[in-house]
Amino acid sequence: MTTPQQPHPAPAAPQQQPAPHQQVQTLQAPPQQQGQPQHGQPQAGGGFAHAGYTSPIPIRPTHIGHALASEWTKIKSVRSTMWTLTVMVALVVGIGLLTAVGIASGDTDLEGESPLAFGFFGMLLGVLCVITLGVLTVSSEYSTGMIRTTLTACPSRSRVLAAKAIVFFALTFVVTLVCTAVVGFIGDSMLSGNPGAGETDGGAWFKATVGVSLYVALLGLLALSVGSMLRHSAGAITIMIGVVLLPLVLALFMRGDALEDVREAMFEYSVPSQLGIMFSNTVVDSGPSGWDPLLIILVVTGATLAAAFSVLEKRDV
Repeated sequence: MTTPQQPHPAPAAPQQQPAPHQQVQTLQAPPQQQGQPQHGQPQAGGGFAHAGYTSPIPIRPTHIGHALASEWTKIKSVRSTMWTLTVMVALVVGIGLLTAVGIASGDTDLEGESPLAFGFFGMLLGVLCVITLGVLTVSSEYSTGMIRTTLTACPSRSRVLAAKAIVFFALTFVVTLVCTAVVGFIGDSMLSGNPGAGETDGGAWFKATVGVSLYVALLGLLALSVGSMLRHSAGAITIMIGVVLLPLVLALFMRGDALEDVREAMFEYSVPSQLGIMFSNTVVDSGPSGWDPLLIILVVTGATLAAAFSVLEKRDV
């Protein structure tokens, strides 16, 4: 009897190799699912996906309101703003009060002079504080290097300068308006009963408060424009003080008939004379009158501010 033998297993069939075109499809990257953020593209939630990183900080388009908020934060947080405006208020209100008390105690004949016009003396000194603040608003950032941070956060240079100009103009206008209103009320209440006191109607009040405040704020804006072009605090303040006081001082010492026309023009168009016209207290009888000084300072400041915008766009920080 013979032992039955196990049958031999059938050999395995050889596996078929994938075709060349099937290998290429295998090496290709799997298709990306719809709905996932693309690299370098903002997400719906406001973040930003880039190379596997998603920023949690939302991205928002900036506008002039953000620049105004930034400049307001800066101008109210520096000590120069507090000191210059405090000194200005003390000079304008203090000298106005002393002038009114001195004239009222002597029962002086005002000879038709308006009681509102006596605020001129204090405002003439307060202008120097506004000029200093206007220069420091822009030049202090160059001295500390803060301007590099400002222009990095807001690359639009024209937007930065426009925000500085708007914030400074609004601040100085409001402070000057409060000072002129207080001095006007003091002068009108103490001097309106003096002999020969002039009329203080609504037009005189509007010009001595709103008109003077606009003139002083525009003069400070002129100083800001000069500071932006020079980028040097001491130089810009010196130039502005010279612009305000030098024509009147030179005119006082000019002699000779050949310089008579120049001397008269310096008297008429100097800043103290123009400011006196806004208070209805003219230094000379000829030259601009009424609201002409406001128009003159508006044209000069507009041209200087346009030059400051042009220079800021073209040169390096």
